[in-house]
Amino acid sequence: MKLNEVRDNPGSSKPRIRVGRGIGSGKGKQAGRGGKGQTARSGVRIKGFEGGQMPLHRRQPKRGFNPPSRLIYNEVNLGRIQRAIDAGKLDAAEPITVESLMKAGVVTRRRDGVKVLGVGEWTARASFEVEAASKSAAAAIEKAGGSLKTLRQEGAPSAAS
Repeated sequence: MKLNEVRDNPGSSKPRIRVGRGIGSGKGKQAGRGGKGQTARSGVRIKGFEGGQMPLHRRQPKRGFNPPSRLIYNEVNLGRIQRAIDAGKLDAAEPITVESLMKAGVVTRRRDGVKVLGVGEWTARASFEVEAASKSAAAAIEKAGGSLKTLRQEGAPSAAS
């Protein structure tokens, strides 16, 4: 085979239709553009136009902004964790992590981690290794003699971004 013998397969490409080249071509006179008017001209801009009626995309309410790198935490109250410790499902001597909370049935899915909230009574002396915690939760854990290690700083970008 030589370079000058290389050819496309038969029927692999069609010649482009040359519009407006006489009645015999089948695409003569108005060249497939219909009659007169705006759409027969070049530079047509009527995709969302509804004849002067407010277009559908402008009638719909605006719905805010959802950041693409948003983090979705499992929000768990201290009172719920305390109930799990009292029931014997969680061991306060071990560090409380996402895995231990899932094993205890406090959290069902991993998501982007756990955020501890300060609602409820907290008496156990435990160490936490979670992604985030509210200020009230951190204060309650420290007050009970426990420790808190946040794995992700609030406001810091996620790994996805």
